[in-house]
Amino acid sequence: MSKTYYIYIVASRKNGFLYIGSTPNLIERIYKHKKGLIEGYSAKHLTKMLVYFETTSSAESMVARERQLKHWKRDWKIKLIESENPNWLDLTIA
Repeated sequence: MSKTYYIYIVASRKNGFLYIGSTPNLIERIYKHKKGLIEGYSAKHLTKMLVYFETTSSAESMVARERQLKHWKRDWKIKLIESENPNWLDLTIA
């Protein structure tokens, strides 16, 4: 059975601060974002809304995709989010 890995974007609000991360356990990671348990940038900027995620089947591709997205220009990230979630709904409650 293959494992699923996640690359995700959380935001402080629509067009607000963005945080890109990756994890093998999306539910647990988003819980930590919502409770402010992810230190650093995410806690400082209150990035608690899951606005985008994608899956992959290998840890290597997860890390590569996260790295790729982190180097994208901000407007490319916003277009990616809005291509799947135009209203910036919090996908944990949508």
